[in-house]
Amino acid sequence: MGTHNINFSEQFEFTGKVKTLSIVGIALGIAAVAYGFIAGDKVMHERTFANLLLMGYYFACVCMSGMFFLAVQYVAQAGWSASILRVPQAMAKTLPIAAVILVVIISAGLYTHNLYHHWHADGLTDPNSPNYDSLIAGKSVFLNVPFFLGRQVVFLGVYSIFAMLFVKLSYNEDLAGGLESYRKGFKNACIFLVIYGFTTPIFAFDTIMSLEAHWFSTMFGWYNFAAMWVSSLATIAIILILLRRAGYMQWVNNSHLHNLGQFIFGFSIFWTYVWFAQFLLIYYANMPEETVYFYKRFEYYKFWFFLNLAMNFLAPVLLLMDRDNKRTDVKLLFVSIVVLLGHWVDYYQMIMPGAVEDGHNGFGIVEIGTAIGFVGLFTFTVLTSLSKKPLIAKNHPLLQESLHHQL
Repeated sequence: MGTHNINFSEQFEFTGKVKTLSIVGIALGIAAVAYGFIAGDKVMHERTFANLLLMGYYFACVCMSGMFFLAVQYVAQAGWSASILRVPQAMAKTLPIAAVILVVIISAGLYTHNLYHHWHADGLTDPNSPNYDSLIAGKSVFLNVPFFLGRQVVFLGVYSIFAMLFVKLSYNEDLAGGLESYRKGFKNACIFLVIYGFTTPIFAFDTIMSLEAHWFSTMFGWYNFAAMWVSSLATIAIILILLRRAGYMQWVNNSHLHNLGQFIFGFSIFWTYVWFAQFLLIYYANMPEETVYFYKRFEYYKFWFFLNLAMNFLAPVLLLMDRDNKRTDVKLLFVSIVVLLGHWVDYYQMIMPGAVEDGHNGFGIVEIGTAIGFVGLFTFTVLTSLSKKPLIAKNHPLLQESLHHQL
């Protein structure tokens, strides 16, 4: 590919049908949430909060993993991705918005006792109360509201600071050229990856695993990491393919798609490995306090349990095993959409049994509307960010390698 045909000042225009649909999606989401709170009973309120938590967490995780993608490219000094970095940068730039939304959802859920009632309820830690729970009391040093919310704010705040730093360094590189910004990005990426590696399991423990505070799995953090990472890769692939179809980023070739397809393929297998290992360890240990986690999912969510495995393992593995499928935008787009929907099912399986009363596994307006609302919000915020700067990091030191990338 010759670089003389590339417009280094090309910018995405976020107008027209896509912008309108994203705003309509946000409006539908707000209406669905309002319906859940106004028209429902206690169980419906729990379902509404659970869906808000699901999508707020999903939104934040995809943006966090967009930033993780940037950090990995810096540390690996990867050249293939230099021409597509504006997409994960737009996702990273959206993280502060996603972080605020998630903290608000968690805080409201705690205040109304519609979330985390397994450890945040009256009398659980009071030995004189009829509701006293010795196991929860033993965890109260860690699972108490001030410390819990403090960790959420600190973790998401630190991630957001690094996200804005990575984006700023890339834009400075566009203006000044040279290697100074790239070297600063490399150093900060090294620091960030250490922080991220140690804190994301705790973030997953807090936000999702503590919904069922009697249960504990040391693999849960990495299970969540795999889900958020592969979801982010699928999101990047979808945005790139749709931008290329719309006439933007014509320098993105089938080899770039091949790399993303390889990552989606590989980390779908990794997700399945962690998912099955967690299941197998709990199954053969046969401890009541552990097996209850999967009992509830078999008893009340059996369809979702097996759909989760089919969408997140069978679909990407069978459809992306072939080299040509990774390089074909139609097939990669289809698999990426299946993976994104599949990890919605994955988070649904994680959250609903602990957040909603047993047996009330309803699915309807609230679930569909909340998901549409957050998809609209993600589309609006990420594409707005993407439209602010040129679509290519023109002074990235490895840009020529990316423009001539061939596999």
